[in-house]
Amino acid sequence: MKVMATQAYCVKCKTKRDMKNEKQVTMKNGRGAISGTCSVCGTKMFKIGGAGDKSKAKVAVKQATKSKGKKTTKKKK
Repeated sequence: MKVMATQAYCVKCKTKRDMKNEKQVTMKNGRGAISGTCSVCGTKMFKIGGAGDKSKAKVAVKQATKSKGKKTTKKKK
């Protein structure tokens, strides 16, 4: 059984290429991503989505919605 490599856009080759040395990462906002290198030229590649811990993202969304509901404005005298 052959495993398909992840494809991402290479900015140096200006086309979609297979990624090698893939790593699943989680961005600061909690979304998942995959980082690796281009199999042709060796440039760093990054593809957003499809990886990472989604429970952190749900918690961040819940916290953001709670803070939006409690907006207060200062009254001028």
